[in-house]
Amino acid sequence: MREENQSATTDFTLLGVTGQQHQEDIFLLLFLFIYPITLGGNMLIILAILSDGRLHNPMYFFLANLSLVDIFFSSVTIPKALANHVLGSKAISYVGCFMQMDFMLAFGNTDSYILAAMAIDRAVAISRPLHYTTIMSLRLCVLMVVGSWVVGNANALPHALLTASLSFCGNKEVANFYCDIIPLLKLSCSDIRVNVRIMYLGVGVFSVPLFCIIVSYVRVFATVLRVPSTKGILKAFSTCGSHLTMVSLYYGTIMGMYSRPLTSYSLKDAVLTVMYTAVTPMLNPFIYSLRNRDMKAALGKLFLHRSSSSLQYQAVVSQPVCPQNERQPMLDPAVRNGAISGREVKTAAAEKMEQF
Repeated sequence: MREENQSATTDFTLLGVTGQQHQEDIFLLLFLFIYPITLGGNMLIILAILSDGRLHNPMYFFLANLSLVDIFFSSVTIPKALANHVLGSKAISYVGCFMQMDFMLAFGNTDSYILAAMAIDRAVAISRPLHYTTIMSLRLCVLMVVGSWVVGNANALPHALLTASLSFCGNKEVANFYCDIIPLLKLSCSDIRVNVRIMYLGVGVFSVPLFCIIVSYVRVFATVLRVPSTKGILKAFSTCGSHLTMVSLYYGTIMGMYSRPLTSYSLKDAVLTVMYTAVTPMLNPFIYSLRNRDMKAALGKLFLHRSSSSLQYQAVVSQPVCPQNERQPMLDPAVRNGAISGREVKTAAAEKMEQF
């Protein structure tokens, strides 16, 4: 028993994405391309939102948090994979392995819940445009983001602790480029039945936001089809289509990994993990923001500020900021009294879709 416990404290070996050196070189180049774009793109989104008062509303508040989570999400795995490749070492310490697994699961779950919050925000903006600022208050937005972080970490920690309590007696080669729960469970010589049940329960908790996203977009589509703006309809369908493509890519690869029997996992499945650990965090800034005219304007202003003199910068930021009312008008008395017409509601929804 002492030998088993001793063996559990030694380093693990990360086999990489494929285990073949020439293919690993290709993935090294891929990571070297993806990671700087992920960091740069998401950092620009955060800085643009912070610097432009017109973007201080729920939609961009959620987007900034999504970008922050995506930076952490990709940083948990890719730098270690790159460092191991450059140093010619595949080792990761026992403690480092389970910390990496815990952070990976936590950020993945948080990402999932923030995506749901963004979908709910868009559904409210389009289906209830005149009541949008009342429903999506600052307090509710903060609670949704804090709740995403709390649930994400709460759903990750039990898996890390339970897996760390297992014994690893023989082979310690993790069939992936980072410490993931499935290959670690397959390496254990302990009884893992409880761990597997908890893992599937965690998949259920992770899937709750997907249901919210589907319901939200169904409501968006139902509202879109009733508005009089053809341009707004086309814009909304185009935007929703790209959003749903990213959601399908993210949830599809993760659910494909964690919803099937443990015995079916092999090293070749590690390629799937690249999609949600590296590709989706890189694409999110492009999908959720760079097609948005307000975000493009904010990024242009950000670059202008960086290139201008300090005097010009002070002149720009001292200008009055466009009030949020321009995008999210406060309810007027007619709305509060229920005297607003159906046509006016549809017109407001169409205006929201123009900004979607």
